[in-house]
Amino acid sequence: MRNLTLEEYKPKYGIELSVEERDFLRDCKIEVAPTQGAQGLYDLTPGSWIGALSSGSLAVEIRPKISLDRVMFLISYALDPKRWRDTGFDFGVEDSLVEAVVPGFMRQVRRAFRRGVLQGYRVEEDALATVRGRIRFDDQIRHRFGIAPPIEVRYDEFTEDIDPNRLIKAAIRRLRRMPLRSQSARNLLREFDGALASVSAVEYHLARLPAITWTPLNSHYRPAVELAKLILQSCSFELRHGRVRSTSFLVDMNRVFEDFVVTALREALGLTMHTLRQGATLHLDRANQIDVRPDLSWWEAGRYRFVGDVKYKRLDAGEIKHADLYQLLSYAIAADLPRALLIYASEKRERSEHEIVHVGKELTITTLDLEGTPDEILGQIGRLAEQIKDIKSEARDRAA
Repeated sequence: MRNLTLEEYKPKYGIELSVEERDFLRDCKIEVAPTQGAQGLYDLTPGSWIGALSSGSLAVEIRPKISLDRVMFLISYALDPKRWRDTGFDFGVEDSLVEAVVPGFMRQVRRAFRRGVLQGYRVEEDALATVRGRIRFDDQIRHRFGIAPPIEVRYDEFTEDIDPNRLIKAAIRRLRRMPLRSQSARNLLREFDGALASVSAVEYHLARLPAITWTPLNSHYRPAVELAKLILQSCSFELRHGRVRSTSFLVDMNRVFEDFVVTALREALGLTMHTLRQGATLHLDRANQIDVRPDLSWWEAGRYRFVGDVKYKRLDAGEIKHADLYQLLSYAIAADLPRALLIYASEKRERSEHEIVHVGKELTITTLDLEGTPDEILGQIGRLAEQIKDIKSEARDRAA
C-alpha cells in the first residue's frame, strides 16, 4: 500500500499516479494537474475536504490546516452545544479523522440505546387476508377488480424499523467497511449492528437523507442520529475502474465551520433556529426569480434585521475584493439592510469596513481564529455576537 499525506489547500508536487489513481483523486475533490516538464507525474492540491481515501494500492490522508482536535471541537459543538465536552470523540488521535469520529459515535449510540431501541409508527401498505387499518378502495378496484381477499390496506405498524434506527444502522455499516485500526471500535460497531438486527439495512442517497421530527419522546436519539448523518455524508464506497475498490471518508471544512459558527452564535445570542436562520432564501428581483441564500440571517418582527456570510477559506486580498464581497453585497440588497457582516476563519484577527458607493451599503469583514482553545474560540464568538447585536440595532434605528 502506497501512503500519501496531503494538507488542505496546500499543493504537493511531482506525485506518480496511474490513470485510475489520477481519475479517482479528481473524483474525490482533489485538484490534479500534470507536473510541468515531467511524464506521469502530477501536482495535487486538496480543497476544503479532509479525511482519508483509498483506491487499489493507494491510500491518501488529507489533513486539516488546523489541528484535528480543533476540527473535532467544531464538529462536536455543532452537534450538541450543551454537551459538546462529553461527546466521546478521541481528541488524541492526530492522524486520522475517522478514527477520532468512531469513539464519539459509539458513545452517542450507547447513550441513545440506554432506554432500549427506539420504536415508533411506520405506515405500511399491503394486501392481507383480513382487514387491518384502512382499506385502499381505489387500489382494491384497480388491482383486484373489487374481489377480496386479499384486501389492499394501509395501517400503522409500531416497530423498531423506523428512520432514526435505519440512519444509525446505515452509519454503522459504513464504518464497518472502513479499514479501522482499533479492534475495540470494530467490536463495538459489530455489537451495535447486532442490536439493530430487526432494522432494515438501507443504502441512503446522500442528497435524500430523511428529515426527523424531534419530540420529547425521541430527542435523546438526536445526537446519535445527527452524527450518523454526518458519517453517511462523509463515507462513500464504490467500485471504480473495473474491480478496483475505492473508499473515502471526507468532511467538508466549509460546512463544518459554517455549522459551528451558526450554532455557536445561536447559543451566544439566545436565539432559535427559526430566528437566526441558516441558508434562508432571499430574492434580489421583484419577480422573485434571483435567489440568494445568506449563511446567517436574523428574522424579527416580520422582516430581516441582520444578514451575514461565513467563509472558511483563508483571508485573501483577491477574494475580498471580488466574489465574497459581491456575494455579501447581494445579501444586504436583498434583505434591504444598510450593513452586512462577513466572517472568515483566519489566524490573523482583522476587521475592515467597506462603504459601497451609490447603494448606501456598508460591508464589514471580521475573522475568527481557530488556533486557540475551545474556550478562547467561544470567547471570540461572544464578542462576535455583540458585534451582530450592534449591527442589528443600527439597522432597526435606521428603519425607524
